[in-house]
Amino acid sequence: MNMINPSAPQKDSLLQPLQIKHLTLRNRIMSTSHACGLEQHGMPAEAYQLYHIEKAKGGIALSMFGGSSNVDRDSPNIFRQLNVGKDEIIPYFQQFSERMHAEGAALMCQITHLGRRGDPYAGDHLSTIAPSVIRETLHRSIPKEMDEDDIRRVVQAFADAARRCKEGGLDGIETLAGGHLIGQFLSPLTNRRTDGFGGSLRNRCTFALLVHEAIRKAVGDDFIVGIRLSVDEGLSGGLGFEESVEIARILESETSVDFFNAVYGSMDTARSLTVENMPIMGSAFAPWVEPIGRFKAEVRLPVFHAARLADVASARYALTEGKIDMAAMTRAHIADPYLVEKIKSGRENEIRPCVGASHCQSSQRPSCLHNPVTGREGILRHKIERTTGSVKNVVVVGGGPAGLEAARISAERGHRVSLFEAASQLGGQVRLGANGSWRRDLIGIIEWRVSELERLGVSVQTDAYMDQSDVEQLNPDIVIIATGGLPNIDLDHGSEFCLTAWDVISGHASVSGTALIFDGTGRHVAPLAAEKLAKQGVKIIYHSIDGQLAEETTYLEQFKWKKRFLELGITPAFDSRLAGIQRSGNHLTAVLFNELTATESSIVIDCAIVEQGTIPVPDLFEGLRVNSLNNGVVDIEALVEQRQQPSHDKAGLLIYRIGDAVSSRNINSAIYDAYRICSVI
Repeated sequence: MNMINPSAPQKDSLLQPLQIKHLTLRNRIMSTSHACGLEQHGMPAEAYQLYHIEKAKGGIALSMFGGSSNVDRDSPNIFRQLNVGKDEIIPYFQQFSERMHAEGAALMCQITHLGRRGDPYAGDHLSTIAPSVIRETLHRSIPKEMDEDDIRRVVQAFADAARRCKEGGLDGIETLAGGHLIGQFLSPLTNRRTDGFGGSLRNRCTFALLVHEAIRKAVGDDFIVGIRLSVDEGLSGGLGFEESVEIARILESETSVDFFNAVYGSMDTARSLTVENMPIMGSAFAPWVEPIGRFKAEVRLPVFHAARLADVASARYALTEGKIDMAAMTRAHIADPYLVEKIKSGRENEIRPCVGASHCQSSQRPSCLHNPVTGREGILRHKIERTTGSVKNVVVVGGGPAGLEAARISAERGHRVSLFEAASQLGGQVRLGANGSWRRDLIGIIEWRVSELERLGVSVQTDAYMDQSDVEQLNPDIVIIATGGLPNIDLDHGSEFCLTAWDVISGHASVSGTALIFDGTGRHVAPLAAEKLAKQGVKIIYHSIDGQLAEETTYLEQFKWKKRFLELGITPAFDSRLAGIQRSGNHLTAVLFNELTATESSIVIDCAIVEQGTIPVPDLFEGLRVNSLNNGVVDIEALVEQRQQPSHDKAGLLIYRIGDAVSSRNINSAIYDAYRICSVI
């Protein structure tokens, strides 16, 4: 193994090649394995492959795919993993690797056995297995303690899976320690055995050694094999840094391991996933680079690393300072798969930023909160093609995320675009949501688009309230209505006594005493209002119509809000709806309806704050649609199939609504609306 060092300080450390055995990686940027949600029956079919191929076209050196790919039947598919336990997967790998190699990128797969992280009620309904009978907090299973037959079977399953990867033309694999089966043997927190697989550190390494010896025997020396390993579990009684280094040295000396993919922390609780393993918005960028750097100084092999290396500056620092050998910018590539191309061509300022919103880990994965093309490469395009038709005069009304995206896409198509925003600043609800909270990084969604509009020469006017005559005087061919909506505070009675969550978050309302916050959406807005008031000393009574806090957000964000509420002393109540408010002297009485018991109760409060999403502001749309060719109607079939809307080539005005001007939804939906309408104009 020979690592190529940058030969001159003026050369970008990100763009230097890395040699591992026979394999030359064309630069130092990779994507780590993750269960992207695009598999079909455990196989990496067309959509799965296209998602990774786009990164290869964008210049990435290595795509590690197949997060938590299962090697055996008692490691079931519980979050859309690949199944490397069947020969059926080999032809998929062969096609996949050929396509990636044609674009100049290397391709590797992560293979693993979940152990106690599995689900005994999923797949083949088999008991989970582990070194010891210790339940995992997050995934709940109580495993069977593995006997020697189980160990032999699983070791062979790893070897067979590795063989399939090699026969599939892949460049290599990595096994996953961490909280998975190999890591469960390594950690004293999960391994309480007294036989040759437990007790001393050397004994706890035995299973990992057997696995890697079997893999090497199956694939030979001309195949790259690495391991994803925690450098410190960060838990009392768990693996510390020194023990982790010793494990790495044992693996280096006693098996043919070719690289370490180093991470920090554990992954068996919601806290460890959110704070350590996959840090989200509000956490520091590149939080574990320093301990990873100390680990690298203790080992001989190349070290890969991923943990919110979300921006180019952090990745470049880590490489330049010798902390890592490969910068794993996984979520950054979900936001912008052409990241490397833009670095190489001197266009770093055009890279769409990852803001850490965790939408890519939601049920919509791998779609980025503000890049809806990711994961839809079969029907959408990351690179917007210029129109081959006539240049249109496009007027966009509204400067929130939907309007900004509509203007950006239309300008990329080559049209003349002007955007008008009634407020003094662009951003809409996103700017409000990023105001003074842990979600401040959201503003990157707006700032990137504003920068892009400047680059594209779009005319942007703020403090510009537009009525029907204002728009008509511009003689537009197409009008995009992206005016959003206003807060919906409609109740059975007493709405006039309520404030909106927007009033609180913006600081326009002064609140004291006891405040009831009613969350009717399960999004971020109501918790943001509660957080702000609690920090000001207001007593919060929080009621949600849902069954848990922030139900519409990702599981990582839900953990973040649970933690914040505990820190702030807020105890939320669930399954209840605010029916109405009435004045009671100097106070208010809130009537709450419990959805489970179908009973009413009342509480006395000083202030009521309601979050029920938004309702569109219809006036401009209704006024303009009368004289439009399409009467403001979007043809749904054309929208979904990415065809031009009817009447597109006829002379006359076309008008479309997008985002919250249609209905109250999230940022991704608003931007997706804009993309689908404007990319075919």
